[in-house]
This record gives sequence, structure tokens and C-alpha cells, in this order.
Amino acid sequence: MKKVSFLPVVHKDQKRILIKFDYDQELISALKKFTSAIWSQTYKSWHIADAPEKIDEVMYALKDVADIDISAVYEKIPFPRDQTKLGSSKLKIQSTKLENNSEVRMKNSELKKESEAFINPARKGNIVSMDIIDEKKIILKFPFAREHVAKIKTLPYYFWDKDKKQWSFAYSPAVKEEIESFFKKYGYTIECNFIVTKNKEKKEKKNYGNDRKIPEAYLQKLIIKRYSENTQRTYKVAFTDFINYFKTKELDEITEQDIKDYLLYMVEKRKVSSSFQNQVINAIKFYYEKVCGGKRLPYITIDRPFKEKVLPTVLSEEEVQRIINCVKNIKHKAILLTIYSAGLRISEVVNLKIADIDSKRKAIIIKGAKGKKDRNSILSDKLLINLRDYFKQYKPKVWLFEGQTGEQYSETSIQHIFRNACNDAGIMKKATVHTLRHSFATHLLERGTDLRYIQELLGHSSSKTTEIYTHITRKGMEQIKSPLDNFEIE
Repeated sequence: MKKVSFLPVVHKDQKRILIKFDYDQELISALKKFTSAIWSQTYKSWHIADAPEKIDEVMYALKDVADIDISAVYEKIPFPRDQTKLGSSKLKIQSTKLENNSEVRMKNSELKKESEAFINPARKGNIVSMDIIDEKKIILKFPFAREHVAKIKTLPYYFWDKDKKQWSFAYSPAVKEEIESFFKKYGYTIECNFIVTKNKEKKEKKNYGNDRKIPEAYLQKLIIKRYSENTQRTYKVAFTDFINYFKTKELDEITEQDIKDYLLYMVEKRKVSSSFQNQVINAIKFYYEKVCGGKRLPYITIDRPFKEKVLPTVLSEEEVQRIINCVKNIKHKAILLTIYSAGLRISEVVNLKIADIDSKRKAIIIKGAKGKKDRNSILSDKLLINLRDYFKQYKPKVWLFEGQTGEQYSETSIQHIFRNACNDAGIMKKATVHTLRHSFATHLLERGTDLRYIQELLGHSSSKTTEIYTHITRKGMEQIKSPLDNFEIE
């Protein structure tokens, strides 16, 4: 595997992390996706800001293609860099080049003591508590030491809860093993508890492959009917699974009862959601009714599932503000501001062009949105100011938000930006980028905007879709008193 080293430096009076590796086009292409990664002619190396979230971001992107050595970032510097200001009188460091390495020497005797604590931190107690919640989240408590904290900050998606004095991470066996291995070398006893907060039904794994291919006529019909790329992708996945479930049968031999048995298998064994069950039915019906010319009419009698009424996650206005304020990169901030201020889907924001911003009419024009519909949404005055600042710095050519080489900004990158911002803002809700759209609609409703206007801004075909936000808003609820408040309880 390719070798990559992270090395801390001070470059142009800023603390940076050099990303050193032998020339490799795959690694260079991966780094170019990060707006925060810069090429230094001085060091002949890429470098990023010396900040835990930036280090995490790059490490996560390179972990599958490179063996990353991060030891120099934390172990060679005997103080927490992210809390140290440049030019501090207390920290007087001299660097001396020894062959190809740099050695940090501390003049202050107090710093030497801190260095010892950094290298040998196991002083307070000998127990590390690790709770694994529903095999989704790790909650970790351990005796404080700088080296411990430094190690924790190398793990992906860490979060420090100041009130509960504990760290948390997304669970994976690899992260659990890395934590245990680290603390065991200091002689700690690790108390690991698996906690189940809800009964989780086990899903049955597929026992068949996907080597049977979709008929060419099916693929051509999707294109001729001009289905969106997302719909095409969903139908292909669903129909591929269906035809491979009946590998020993020709498609013309599959009966209506076979299809019902397959749907029962998907619900009872595979535990698919009702929405995906509907998509499977649509994909199957598409073949028999559209591709086969509607000759197999019995298949239209397939029962539809009841739609689950699940309320979407919504952030408060204060939480949205915290998330946005945690984003320092002007392009990243502009993206999240645009999504929230106009209630956009993630696919809509990446498809915005410069010409779609109508500053005179204070409107954002969304073209070819879901259902192939165009619509207008509002352009916030504060967003317009932010977009102008962003435009001066980045100078996009065609798309409003472009990647390193002028292509459309990727949805994956936006999701990554949002997750990091939620992590930094201490948001514990299960929020996604789409949560900003739900929050936009809810906040408008709470401020008295008519539901018909919200429906128009969101691009909903039916008012019933928009009415879900009436079940989320707390407007008026604060005026209602529980009948319990009328009791005199002794």
C-alpha cells in the first residue's frame, strides 16, 4: 500500500500539516477534491490546515488507498497544537535539522515536565470505560492525558461532550480494536459494555449474486421514457435483485404468485422499508407493463404497503446557526447557506449555475428539479452578500459551486462538509443535508408563512406532502397547558 506521512510545519506564519508521499496520480486526484489542500512549491508537498477536523477529513478520504503515518503530528510535539497560539512567549521552540528530520527542543523547564506527561500519561487510575450503544456509537471515558487526547483526535468523527465529560465515535470493529490496542499498551483495564436500547430485528443476508443482467430493452426504455438518473439507478438495483432471485426461471415464466412471494421475502427476511418496497414494485411493474407492452396485466394487482408516517428530523434556528458558524471555508459556508436559505435538495444545489442567481428579483431559479419541474425560490440578502464574497475569491466559471477542475461540486463532498459541521457544533440529532430543507420549511411555517407558499418554494406537487410540517412545528403548542397543571398534587 502507498505510504503517506503527515508532518507538522509552520508555513507563512500558519500552522500546517504537510502530506508527504512519492508521486502518485491517484493520491493527487484525491487531494484535489479538498479545497483546503494546497500545493507548496517551497516544500514540494501538499499541505492542509493544522486542525483536527481537516486532518480527519483527509485521513478518512485516503484510508482505503494509503498507509498513513500520523505519529509525527502528535508524538513529536509535547503540547496540544490546536490550543497553542503562534508567537506565545511561553513556547519558545528551536528547530535543528538532523539529516532529514527536525528535532524540537524546549528551553522552558516546565515544558519538559509537560513533555514527560505527554509521553507517559497513565497517572490517574487504570480503567477505561467503553460503552457500545446499539452497535452504532462508542462512548469512551478515560483518565486525562495529552497523548490520550491526541490519539483520540486521529480517529474519525470524534465528538467531545463537555457536559458529560466523554468522547463519542461512530462504531466500527476497527475503531473499537484501535482504542483497545492503544490503551492496553499503557496497562489500562478496559471495561467494554455492549448496550442495546431497542430490539433490533436481524436482516437476512442475500444468498445469491447479481450475475444475471437486466434485459437491454429495460435499460433502453428507462432512457426513452426520460426517467431521472436517480430513478434509473433505483430501478436497476431493484430489478437486478428481483431477476437474480429467480435465476432458474425465465422472466416470462415468473407468475404473479412468484412476485408476491418475492415481496414477502423482502419484507419478512430482508426487512426493507415500505418506501423501498414500493420502489421494488414499481421496478417490476415497469418491466411487465412498459417493456412488455402492458400484456401482463395481472401484475397490476400487486398490493401496495401502507406508507409509514415518519416525521423528519428538524433543527432549531439556533442549531442551524451553530452549524453554519462552525464552517470557516467560505465556499463550504456558501453551499450550506444556499441549501438552508432556499430550501434546496442536495441535487438541486450542485446543479445550480451562476445564471440561476437572479439578484435583481431576489430569486434562485431551480431548473429540472424532481419531477422535471422548474421553480423559483427566495434569495436571502445575507446569502447574496456571502455569495458575492465567495465569487470574488473562487471565480467559478459555469456552475455556482465547482470542484478543483471546474466540474460540478460533488454531493458526497457536501455531505462530508455537513457531517463535520454538525460534529463541531455538537449536534447529536440524526441530521443530514436534507434536514436543512426540512428545517427551512418548518421555520417558515413557525414564522407565519402560508402553507401554499411553502409548497411552491419546496416544489411539492401535492399540498399533502407539505402538510407534514404542520405535525412538526411547535407554533401554538406553548399556549396549550396539560390538564395535569390544574391538579393539586400532594
